[in-house]
Amino acid sequence: MAGVERVAHLMRQLASAACRCPAHSQAYSHTYNRGEAHICERKTDYAFEMACSNIRFGAGVTREIGMDLKNMGARNVCLMTDKTLSQLPPVAAVLDSLTKHGVKYKIYEDVRVEPTDKSFKAAIDFAKKGHFDVYVAVGGGSVIDTCKAANLYASHPEAEFLDFVNAPIGKGKPITATLKPLIAVPTTAGTGSETTGVAIFDFEDMKAKTGIANRALKPTLGMVDPLHTLHMPSRVAANSGFDVLCHALESFTALPYNLRSPCPPNPINRPAYQGSNPISDVWARHALMIVAKYLKRAVCDAGDVEARTSMHLASVFAGIGFGNAGVHLCHGMSYPIAGNVKTHRAKGYNVEHPIVPHGLSVVLTSPAVFAFTGKMCPERHLEAAQILGTDLSNIKKEDAGRVLADTLRSFLYDLEVEDGLSAIGYTKEDIPSLVKGTMPQERVTKLSPRAHTEEDLTGLFAASMKLY
Repeated sequence: MAGVERVAHLMRQLASAACRCPAHSQAYSHTYNRGEAHICERKTDYAFEMACSNIRFGAGVTREIGMDLKNMGARNVCLMTDKTLSQLPPVAAVLDSLTKHGVKYKIYEDVRVEPTDKSFKAAIDFAKKGHFDVYVAVGGGSVIDTCKAANLYASHPEAEFLDFVNAPIGKGKPITATLKPLIAVPTTAGTGSETTGVAIFDFEDMKAKTGIANRALKPTLGMVDPLHTLHMPSRVAANSGFDVLCHALESFTALPYNLRSPCPPNPINRPAYQGSNPISDVWARHALMIVAKYLKRAVCDAGDVEARTSMHLASVFAGIGFGNAGVHLCHGMSYPIAGNVKTHRAKGYNVEHPIVPHGLSVVLTSPAVFAFTGKMCPERHLEAAQILGTDLSNIKKEDAGRVLADTLRSFLYDLEVEDGLSAIGYTKEDIPSLVKGTMPQERVTKLSPRAHTEEDLTGLFAASMKLY
């Protein structure tokens, strides 16, 4: 019993040290309760679960992938990438290793940058016909997410496409079959998809992004080779870095896990995005520190190996954080921004269709969002602003949201980010459709520390039309 009492004492100490801001003041106060039943009878959750891929990091580590596949006994490998990357050194490095070690493979290079339900289905058809026993994804989040979806539906050949798509757009069914091993080789420093069980796509009929979120989707191994990020154009590095920034900020300020509802009746129903928690907080803080130090350098100089390497690590750190805590309003609002794109063609992206890159669509609303959420957990907003370089001398707690918003606005201005939604083709007349596209994104928007209405979202989009 002495050991049990010692654990209880330590957990009470953790609770007493927790953040005292309104949304987080009870964040970890229910971590230990000797009288609580194992079967949850609460309205809100009482536990969180950490899950991420195995990660191997090192310059040149890609050359080991052939040995890994041979060690797995792989007989028929599906290698997924996109048409641009298929001509670049990262894919060449993978192919060289596979050939050297006699690994049989087939290439699918028709992944769409910013994938859609249609492009997902095309990759799924390829996977089903190929009867693959291992998957390899070489690329950014678009490639890795597409490969996750292909693996999922090839392992559930009778499933309909909407079966696993997040509710309320899809049915959000649990994943019951065992998926094949998947090795992810990220070539951008942003999505963190190599660490998470999430796959995002544009649902074209709704003109909004949604996705599939389940721990079973996470790659078996994320092979993080910083040499691959040296091939990113400057704007790709910037937009990828903005995704890291918002992953960290949103997971750090998300609703605490034990204030999230409903409490799952079975652990298989506990969502991948669970709310902020003590472990995710560690990863989010560290990712912010790296972004503050290295993002501008990584954007300004593609040859800055230290900066590009550090941002690759920051992407992993933030991925582990948000992959378990989740994100909230910036991401929820970003999905219709990307899905309703009209004519904007982002610099640095070799694609044949209009595109608002994911990181850009997320960060454009960040000043308005954090000005809005600041009063719910002011200490966390101020801590984030301080990490990003703001002097907090004589700053009042009630100004936390404004201070973080101003910090972000200055950060984006230095990196020459477009001046708000109006600069990428949106007008105030588009706001109703943007709000409509945000409303179904409950998987993330319900993790906002501050409750919000359609009127609130309308105000946030209006405030994001111009940044400076």
